[in-house]
Amino acid sequence: MPSIGSVSSAGSVSSAGSVSSAGAASSVGASSVGAAVGSASASPTSADSPSSAELLDFVRRTAADRELIASLPLDPDGRTWVRLEGPAGSEAWLIAWPPGTGTGWHDHAESLGAFATASGELKEHSLAVRLPASGWKTLELKEGVDRERRVGAGQGRAFGRHHVHEVLNESSDEHAVSVHAYYPPLPLMRRFSRSGAVLRLEQVERPEDWQ
Repeated sequence: MPSIGSVSSAGSVSSAGSVSSAGAASSVGASSVGAAVGSASASPTSADSPSSAELLDFVRRTAADRELIASLPLDPDGRTWVRLEGPAGSEAWLIAWPPGTGTGWHDHAESLGAFATASGELKEHSLAVRLPASGWKTLELKEGVDRERRVGAGQGRAFGRHHVHEVLNESSDEHAVSVHAYYPPLPLMRRFSRSGAVLRLEQVERPEDWQ
């Protein structure tokens, strides 16, 4: 089983690209990971492209719109969401989280992102390492790559390309509501399962799977 654990520099906490179902690859650290492939390859930057800081400003301002937040239906049995118009062509979502729900581990390919909590509190687990773009099904994570933060009402966080995380509402009795934005719009998401230090690729989702 390949192992991975070199911590990349701040702002490029990570995972990228579409992944084949090939078996084990050789051991790899963040510095030796190749570029993403296919539709998830790096996008050229543009003066008109929003930065992660601009996405964070947008989600914070939107999360403060009490009328919009109150308009989102809440379902006790599962998450609900509404697509929003993000800045400069970005993809944005308003999401409600029933108690005890979460996303599971996933990435965002080459997209920048940000999210802010409008009500309740969300907990984020993330990995401070860039995952290989392809050629693996299972990886063993080294010690020291896990990060954790709580994002309460009125708080937000931005992240760079290749970010890998899961987001949870750990409350036993309270919904959480949050606003999320990504640029460019998500070309795909890889979903992972995790058991201890072992991360396993489960599926690759594309926009038609969640829109």
